[in-house]
Amino acid sequence: MTSMLKKKDWTGQQRLALTATQVVAALAKLDGWRLHGEAAHVAIEKAFEFDNYDETMAFVNSVAFVAKRQDHHPEMLVTYSRCVLRFNTHDVGGISMTDIECAAQVDALLA
Repeated sequence: MTSMLKKKDWTGQQRLALTATQVVAALAKLDGWRLHGEAAHVAIEKAFEFDNYDETMAFVNSVAFVAKRQDHHPEMLVTYSRCVLRFNTHDVGGISMTDIECAAQVDALLA
């Protein structure tokens, strides 16, 4: 059985930076995600809005669980009713398929 929450094992798997065309195509399939930054600091970003602090923190903790299982941790900017997530892959100096997969998993939390 495969699960999106099964711990990801990156041993022996090489992550590669996506081309600009691949990034644009992948973002077209993700609702609300956009590019942020440039060069080696480029990331995909999405802002999530909530009704209150409790909902925001529940979301943040859910994202932390997904990130831990995927061994891929986003930058998170958290306020009372908002959380902005940014994913990029530092070791490839850009965006990898890992970022796209994690973004889709985060979106699934609110589906």
